[in-house]
Amino acid sequence: MSRTSNRVAVIHGVNFDILDRRDPAIYGGLSLAQLEQQIGDWARLEGLEPIFFQTNHEGEFVEYLHRLPDLADGSLINAGAWTHYSRAIADALDVAGLPAVEVHLSDVDARDDWRKVSVFDGLVVEKISGKGADGYKDALRVLARELGVEA
Repeated sequence: MSRTSNRVAVIHGVNFDILDRRDPAIYGGLSLAQLEQQIGDWARLEGLEPIFFQTNHEGEFVEYLHRLPDLADGSLINAGAWTHYSRAIADALDVAGLPAVEVHLSDVDARDDWRKVSVFDGLVVEKISGKGADGYKDALRVLARELGVEA
């Protein structure tokens, strides 16, 4: 008998607690609470059960990833600036061993050169960037497919 799993952790890193104070032309102007509400609505439409986590502390982010297999079946990860240099977070994501989709509100490949590097390359099912909040909708569809969930 096959079992479908639908718990999805939506994990946000540094500076997401002040998302609404960041440049709206780049980050969309939503608060983290508004973004999470939107993601939650989209997740439920996909048959997924979202849980949310945000921290500005790299070690706390790593520890959350250590607990991830007990909390979720897959994840959407937007680690902010850590995406581009935190090997500790990449290692923890690798150890978690769950399907993950990397998401960015802005088009990181069209910005500063240092943003074009992702330590998650090879660890994620897909990378989605430059679609604003709608990128999370796409990422949820990818994860639902990976988890075998049909809405």
